[in-house]
Amino acid sequence: MLKKYLYVFFISMVPLIELRVAIPVSQGLQLPLIQSYIVSIIGNMLPVPIIYLFARKVLEWGKDKKYIGKFFTFCIEKGHKGGAKLKEKAGRGLFVALLLFVGIPIPGTGAWTGTLAASFLDMGFKKSVIAVLLGVLLAGVIMGIASAGLFTAIFSFV
Repeated sequence: MLKKYLYVFFISMVPLIELRVAIPVSQGLQLPLIQSYIVSIIGNMLPVPIIYLFARKVLEWGKDKKYIGKFFTFCIEKGHKGGAKLKEKAGRGLFVALLLFVGIPIPGTGAWTGTLAASFLDMGFKKSVIAVLLGVLLAGVIMGIASAGLFTAIFSFV
């Protein structure tokens, strides 16, 4: 049982898929939804402070390096584009925009991208982390409801 929870925990830490995949996987493994939700949120939020504080600096450092430069430049551009979209759509409601950006489970709009965008916008550490946390909680609820319904239907036929 612990092995399954660790699997869910580590999946929720992976960029781009995060808890959007971890929660459905947990339901496929037939783990209890509430415990899976909590484990996924912890795993998804664990990298957020590190991303905010260090990712931008590391990406800027590596953008002109021989082997990693293209990937780092891609990440910087993604952060700038995400930040620009958020700022354009949000205006003064940047906190809510970041929350919704992270919270609506569309691939590529999770905690990693949202935190990177917030760091490029110089949004402020505390404000960014709270907005991302609320977004992760929202995404977890949406994925939990969707996964519970899907897997309940599948297991009712088995």
